Amino acid sequence: MSLPADAVSRLRLIRTDSIGPVTYRQLVARFGSAAAALDALPDLARRGNRQLSICTKDAAEAELSEAARLGAQLLFLGTSDYPPLLARTETAPPVLFAHGDAALLDRPAVAIVGARNASAAGVRFARQLAADLGEADFVVVSGLARGIDAAAHIAALDRGTVAVIAGGIDVAYPPDHADLMAKIAANGLVIAEQSPGVQPQARHFPRRNRIIAGLAAGTIVVEGAPKSGSLITARIAAELGREVMAVPGSPLDPRAQGCNLLIREGATLIQSAADVLEALHTLSGQPAIPLHVSEPDAAPALTAEPAARAAVMALLSPTPVQIDELVRQSRLPAAQVATVLLDLELEGTVIRHAGARVALG
Repeated sequence: MSLPADAVSRLRLIRTDSIGPVTYRQLVARFGSAAAALDALPDLARRGNRQLSICTKDAAEAELSEAARLGAQLLFLGTSDYPPLLARTETAPPVLFAHGDAALLDRPAVAIVGARNASAAGVRFARQLAADLGEADFVVVSGLARGIDAAAHIAALDRGTVAVIAGGIDVAYPPDHADLMAKIAANGLVIAEQSPGVQPQARHFPRRNRIIAGLAAGTIVVEGAPKSGSLITARIAAELGREVMAVPGSPLDPRAQGCNLLIREGATLIQSAADVLEALHTLSGQPAIPLHVSEPDAAPALTAEPAARAAVMALLSPTPVQIDELVRQSRLPAAQVATVLLDLELEGTVIRHAGARVALG
């Protein structure tokens, strides 16, 4: 596995101030390469009387060197090494750090998530489920947290497991899972979006959850409260069109409330690995969702014409609105609206929100 020739330019663009996954993708589509996008950034920012802190070549090269020292591989969006199902998602991280067996990303995967303060019964069920899915040749994806996550990783370690962590590839969280993380790196795969050395913060965990959901054909919640991170992962999976599954529990147990709520909302009730295989429409262990997918077509390199800009600006307000709604009401091509929004975002006029929504900043 080798780095793309423009790895430094890609990493500089990714690490530049205000460049998120959606903006990165649109900039590369618009200008043709990361290097060309970097060259255009100062002029785009000046239009909005704004200065962007562009990542330096030295900083990007230092990050690449640190990753190599740690034994981590870099997986760039748009390359053959990047996880194919994750690449289909709108907010796919432009780069991932991978420590371990990256070949696991070519196999069908299922996410198992749940409560940190899991019950003994929940932990036992998660272990059995992960082991059985491993026997069916599924890779088990989870978040290295205490409780259900750890149980799933441990049970699937011999057959294939992927741990997605919130901090840098060299930062174990929780700290008492350092040994488990090392075992997964040796026998499975650890994935991180943040730079090496980054300590996980609260805002990093929802971003980690979107990766867990994006890597898998389906997400199973074993136990979880209605407002837990596990439920966030399940809802992201549903938004991606992936299968959402939940294990029912007693109404008297607060840890079962999230799962029971998901089932009431339409999630598939799971009592065994056989139920998971049926839900994913499997045939001989192969999921219906294709493992290898092509990258979305690049948007045409359009210019944000004044008339188009004015039309979009007239529809924007401090209240977030779906981009699709802007396309419908402006009657402009979707690519043209995307170009206008990209310029407005780089100028600091527009802020992106979750769920493909934008608002005036």
